[in-house]
Amino acid sequence: MAGLSAALLLAAAGTSAAAPRSAAPPSPATAAPATSATTASVSIDAGQALATIPATGVGMNVAVYDGNMNHPDISGLYKAAGVGMVRYPGGSYSDGYHWQTHTVEGGYVAPDTDFDTFVGSVHAAHAQPIVTANYGSGTPDEAAAWVRYANVTKQYGVKYWEIGNEVYGNGEYGATWETDHHDSHSATTYATNLLSYASAMKAVDPTIKIGAVLTTPGAWPDGITGTGDSMDWNHTVMSIAGQKIDFVIVHHYPIGNSQADLLGKPQAEIPGMAGTLRQLIDQYAGSNASHVGIAVTEANANAYKDTAPNGLFAPDEYLTWLENGAFTLDWWDLHNGTDCSKVTTVEGATDYDDGGILSSGASCEPSLNTPFPPYYGVQMVTKLGSPDDTLVKTSSSTSLVSAHAVRSANGDVAVMLINKDPGNDTTVSLSYHGFTPSTATPAVHSYLKNATSIGSTTAGSATSQTVPAYSIVVVRLHPGS
Repeated sequence: MAGLSAALLLAAAGTSAAAPRSAAPPSPATAAPATSATTASVSIDAGQALATIPATGVGMNVAVYDGNMNHPDISGLYKAAGVGMVRYPGGSYSDGYHWQTHTVEGGYVAPDTDFDTFVGSVHAAHAQPIVTANYGSGTPDEAAAWVRYANVTKQYGVKYWEIGNEVYGNGEYGATWETDHHDSHSATTYATNLLSYASAMKAVDPTIKIGAVLTTPGAWPDGITGTGDSMDWNHTVMSIAGQKIDFVIVHHYPIGNSQADLLGKPQAEIPGMAGTLRQLIDQYAGSNASHVGIAVTEANANAYKDTAPNGLFAPDEYLTWLENGAFTLDWWDLHNGTDCSKVTTVEGATDYDDGGILSSGASCEPSLNTPFPPYYGVQMVTKLGSPDDTLVKTSSSTSLVSAHAVRSANGDVAVMLINKDPGNDTTVSLSYHGFTPSTATPAVHSYLKNATSIGSTTAGSATSQTVPAYSIVVVRLHPGS
């Protein structure tokens, strides 16, 4: 769930007030020597399309308590990572945020985090906003006024609007992290009010897309029937509002009990979750079902947040959701902050327990905006493909090597290989269906364990690549003659 402890909020407030510092220039690093080498085989079927990479696919969260969310370096960092969508005003803060006064009920709002400044930073990166309207303490009229300001007065063209954040955390099932001032907290009440929001907002701009908050399939409180409902949250919301919405919203914070467990979560969980969501959409959205999208508007690991395991997890998480039909995954978040009380060492690097993709500049951390490994992992997605490229099917002989591939309009194919083994390099044999690669030595991009930059060279061949331990390699291939 999106939220900070009081200690972290104080840390975030403190770093927001500090003088901005530019990130130090990245320096190359090399992987630690592997103990031995292993082998794996990966097959790429360039003729079996899974999805098209959407312009909104690589997303990010920002929060109005972060005084550095619009730092001058941010737009460039977005661009370099291929960020195409940015979510505002920040997780659970959304259900207490009043955009007209730029205030949060019971919360801290940092300077220079207003809506106009946010949009400026996002548009400078050629990305687009996704906005979470205040369901918990707001009204349909307040949300409609925001649409009017954004898209009529300012002509910002904000297309995607969520109605509330994690509303099921409003006490209906016993947990009360989400603000909700409605007399009833049931799924029926949320869905009924959602229709009022959608009607009021689309009366202002009928071209916008409205999203409904669902519980993540298989995660609490999925499957529980609350007071006043006859079905669980997802079936209730979709049965009432399914034909009036444009996308469904889930969050994914997999619980990894070890590094290996975390790194297996994308393949273990995402296909089933996405399949369940598509079944719900098909069941309740009627003739509009094929036009209803899936948005994962928060995701991150539960541990190893600033170190190599999360660097490997991030691109696997993004690409697996996109392959399974999501049109965006928005990482939590740009800067999160830390109180420096849980600093540990993971795989030879320091973990600050900071869920941000960039350093907040806390006292125990590197300078403000220094990228953590997940940033480079996300940046590797841009080395794999671009919006409108086609994600194609891959298969791997081992769970220790994840593979993703794209086919570009010009006929090129690119393959991402993620070696999840922390101690062994892996020599991967590559085979292709529906594509004959050139015999020339291919271009290779790599992000090595604990590196602070992405390397580029020519190496190996189209049919064999050695992937260092705990690293990501992208191989770019031209078709053969």
